[in-house]
Amino acid sequence: MIGAASALLLVTHGRIAGISSIVGSLLKSDTHDRGWRHAFIGGLVAAGVLGNMLAPAAIGAVTQPIVVVATAGLLVGIGTSVGSGCTSGHGVCGLSRLSPRSLVAVPTFMLAGAITVWIAGAFR
Repeated sequence: MIGAASALLLVTHGRIAGISSIVGSLLKSDTHDRGWRHAFIGGLVAAGVLGNMLAPAAIGAVTQPIVVVATAGLLVGIGTSVGSGCTSGHGVCGLSRLSPRSLVAVPTFMLAGAITVWIAGAFR
């Protein structure tokens, strides 16, 4: 469904479905095309809410304190800025367009994730 939504956004609006760019543009006062951005983010939120209502076990519960979750979110936001895009933009849209930058970014994300899991597992 993510790939279909990304393709639909590209075909209908000529835009790449990178969530960090979509949200980041909403935070700027000079963004003129807010309608589709609000609809896209609203769809993401609605899908999460609907998924939680229909299959809560598939979503899972937050098992970490809110401070840890907020810190993780902040670090992801910093990473998207440093990496010039988020995992959805690079992984789904960038790889499908054979973007050289995405071809480097995605393996870097995966390696960093694997190292993080390994380190986190070592301290349990």
